[in-house]
Amino acid sequence: MEPNADWCSSSRVLTYCFLRLLTLARPSSTPAISNPVAPSIPDPAGTMATFSVRAFIPPLRRRCLPLQATRRYAVQAPGAPMMEIFSGQQKWLQKERAAADRETSRSVDYLRDEVASRLCERVLVRQLVINKEQQLTQAQDINRHFPKVLDLGANACNLSRALTLPSEDAPDKGPRSKRIGTITAADSSEALLYRDADLPFNKEIDIVRQVLSTSELLPYEANSFDAVLSSLSLHWINDLPSVLAQVNNILKPDCPFIGVMMGGDSLYELRTSLQLAELDRRGGVSTHTSPLADVKDVGGLLQKAGFNLLTVDVDDIVVDYPDTFSLMKDLQAMGESNAVLAREKGPIQRDVLLAAEGIYKELHGNEDGTLPATFRLIYMIGWKPSPNQAKPLERGTGMFSIKDHLEKNTKSGEGKE
Repeated sequence: MEPNADWCSSSRVLTYCFLRLLTLARPSSTPAISNPVAPSIPDPAGTMATFSVRAFIPPLRRRCLPLQATRRYAVQAPGAPMMEIFSGQQKWLQKERAAADRETSRSVDYLRDEVASRLCERVLVRQLVINKEQQLTQAQDINRHFPKVLDLGANACNLSRALTLPSEDAPDKGPRSKRIGTITAADSSEALLYRDADLPFNKEIDIVRQVLSTSELLPYEANSFDAVLSSLSLHWINDLPSVLAQVNNILKPDCPFIGVMMGGDSLYELRTSLQLAELDRRGGVSTHTSPLADVKDVGGLLQKAGFNLLTVDVDDIVVDYPDTFSLMKDLQAMGESNAVLAREKGPIQRDVLLAAEGIYKELHGNEDGTLPATFRLIYMIGWKPSPNQAKPLERGTGMFSIKDHLEKNTKSGEGKE
């Protein structure tokens, strides 16, 4: 029996020593708290030693996860901050759907064809000829050839088709494409870009079609083109300053950028009618028409992009429609529907459309019952700088006053009448 007693005594001693070591391993900052329900183990001397359960609980700093001491910062991408106003994906879908119905899409090209024709007239840049006596004599065309041209935002290649036609001012000079070598038509919508690829005008001009992944990044090398043209596509660009800077980069020195875009008070009749109708029927106004650039801002954008010899002018085209539904139907067939990110999803309510029809006729209607729609066009011309480029004289060094010349012509015209 004695060996068993010795073994039990030894096991009790080992257990006591182990628990005692755990207690001593506790940090000194944590006071020992006796627990009334803690078990008591007799030591070999016969006294009772009490240990706390807290010896088995790790300190608080060991139980908690370490705090993240790394400081984080918001990082701005290179370049000026860009705020997205238009949905590029939605605009691409609108163009693709519009080009799917070829006949309907071609029937509403009247606006793009007219604007393309007017833009082609500006390719024949005119200069004022001043003789030795510093007198203004006449204006004549600059005989310049453009071997490599880019049509940025070509839509259905309306500009290329217009170049194959003769000028209305000089029909005997033949097609305007004589001054154009190869024209690269670039657009993000493949269906719209190749819609008229089988028409006869493609054989009259050297045209190369190229589908862009996005309209705001130009995949061309610097100094690649002798001219860049753009007709009715820049008003859907989110970062217009960046696109203009890229255009300036891909142009050769002393070469022009000639473009036209919707701007200003385009479709102001439809805009005001829808706003008043929604305010009356729904008590508020939502976005149904796209915001457009103003003519006062275009000159500053061209100058900021690095262009010289700027020319900006405005032209209005007024089209009469039988009703507002015909106007909106044509805009949809053109692929020019609203693509604002903050637009209200879904169609316009029926009562709002009917109210807008009456307001449109009352405020803007013609006497014959038709409804006019104004398309305000902003034309812009800018030249890439070059050391050999003509530079304006300093202010006050002019020898001839255009004001005196105009007043002289006005008086002479009144005398002839």
